[in-house]
Amino acid sequence: MTEIPTADVRIASAVLHPGPRRVTAAAGALRAEGVTAWFGKHCIVAGIEMVMPAGSVTSIIGPSGCGKSTFLRTLNRMHELVPTAAMAGQVLLDGTDIYASGSRPALMRLRIGMVFQKPNPFPTMSVGENVLSGLKLAGIPCRDKAEVMERNLTRAGLWNEVKDRLNAPAGALSGGQQQRLCIARALAVSPCVLLMDEPCSALDPSSTMRIEQTIRELSTEVTIVIVTHNMQQAARVSDYTAFFLADKGTPGRIVEFGRTSDLFNTPNDPRTEDYIHGRFG
Repeated sequence: MTEIPTADVRIASAVLHPGPRRVTAAAGALRAEGVTAWFGKHCIVAGIEMVMPAGSVTSIIGPSGCGKSTFLRTLNRMHELVPTAAMAGQVLLDGTDIYASGSRPALMRLRIGMVFQKPNPFPTMSVGENVLSGLKLAGIPCRDKAEVMERNLTRAGLWNEVKDRLNAPAGALSGGQQQRLCIARALAVSPCVLLMDEPCSALDPSSTMRIEQTIRELSTEVTIVIVTHNMQQAARVSDYTAFFLADKGTPGRIVEFGRTSDLFNTPNDPRTEDYIHGRFG
C-alpha cells in the first residue's frame, strides 16, 4: 500500500465533506450488535458493534483477511448462503432484526441490496432488461418499464451514456458502465440500503471517479456501506469509517469507528494511523 500524505487525506475530506448534507432517506438505518461470523469452526469476525445511520455512507477498511467482506455479507443474510456458515448477534434494519424468526431472507436482500467487486450484468440480457431483471425475479409488478429504466439508470449516472443503447447487450458496455448498470439493477427494486464490496477495484481511475460521484449522489436516498482498500476513496466518499483488523490469527474486530474526518485526521489508535499511512497491510 502506498503511503498517503496526511495533507492529501485532509484536503479530500474537506472537499467532499464541507458540512452537513440534507438527507431525504426516511429509512435504512443499520445497526450491528455483537455480530460474529464463522465458516465451519473458523471464526472470521467477532463482536462487531456498528451503527450505520440512514442516508449516510460508511466505509469499512482494513488489511486483506480481516473479515470485511464476510461482515458485509452478514448485513443482508448472504453469509448464510455458504453451507458451512454460521452467525451470532443481531443486524437491525430500522430497529428490526433481519435474522428474527420468521424473517424472509429473500425479502431482506431486496431491502438491502448488494453490488459486488466484479461487475456481473446478465450477459444474455440487454441493458434495459438488466435494469428490470430484479423486479422480474422478485415478482414485483412494473407498470411503466421505460420510466423505471430511465429513473434508475439516471440515479446510477448511466442514462445519458446508454439511452440510445437500451436494447444492446449489456456485455458490450465498458467495465465502469457495467458496474453502474449493476447499481441501477440493484436500485430498481427500491432498496433502503446498498452494500458495495470493493466496487471500483477492477476499474480505471475515470470510471472510479464516476462511481464515487454516484455513491455521493445516492447517499441522500439510500444508506450505503462500502468495503474498500483504497484509503483515498474512503476519505472521499464516506461519512463514517470502520477500521477492521485481525491480529495473530484472531478473528477480525473493529479497532476504531467514527466520523471519517476524525478517523483519518486524528485517529485514537496508533494502529489506525499506521494502516492509513501504509505502514502495514
